Amino acid sequence: MRPDVIDFGNFYRSRLGQVARHLIRRQVRAIWPNVRGLTVLGLGYATPYLRQFLDEAGRVVAVMPASQGVVRWPRRERNRVALAHEAELPLPDASVDRLLLVHGLENAEQVRPLLREIWRVLGAGGRLLILAPNRSGLWSRLERTPFGQGQPFSEGQLNRLMREAMFQPTQHARALYVPPFSSRFLMRAAPAWERIGERLAPTFAGVLLVEADKQIYVLTAEPKRQSARRPLAVIGRPRPVVGGAARRTGRVKPAWG
Repeated sequence: MRPDVIDFGNFYRSRLGQVARHLIRRQVRAIWPNVRGLTVLGLGYATPYLRQFLDEAGRVVAVMPASQGVVRWPRRERNRVALAHEAELPLPDASVDRLLLVHGLENAEQVRPLLREIWRVLGAGGRLLILAPNRSGLWSRLERTPFGQGQPFSEGQLNRLMREAMFQPTQHARALYVPPFSSRFLMRAAPAWERIGERLAPTFAGVLLVEADKQIYVLTAEPKRQSARRPLAVIGRPRPVVGGAARRTGRVKPAWG
């Protein structure tokens, strides 16, 4: 069962959740050191990692899946969160520069439609950053945290998913080497666990971070061939059929526009 906003809120308010947020946010910032003037979208339950961009990005918004529920964010400012189906985002094509997907991929109802929709809303040169539970890590094996829910992934699986969805992986990072227990000793020693884990045991990180660029492929026209003087007759020559349904139109204009 997919965690809801109450589950996520309870986790990130706990001591363990606050430590996890701090350690992961450090890696997110290392991958995206500068988002000045850009439009940043958080999808899934990304709000714990979006606040660091509020004073820098041109626009910061969040979308939470309908199956998860929604909560106002930020609490004491103008609301920046919308509720929508994860494969039908209320955003125009190519309207986002950076998209942060947190607690979204592992809990997605359908992964490929989700990634296709992310590709649609990202602009040319847009970047996707995915946070997903590591299949080899301890956090994915214990259901006491949101990182123990849903489908965990390996780095190779994430790379393949990105390429199949027309994204090119560009950066990788890992976080959460500290065991997922609310021990005061472990919480105080969490930075040391991160440093040691990064050097000696990167395979056992709790969370994988993969950044990928949106790829746009342009089909070039095939050069014309000189026809033969006596062309051969073709009987029952097949005609190409254009497949795929037309894209829906009339998308909802976002409330923050």
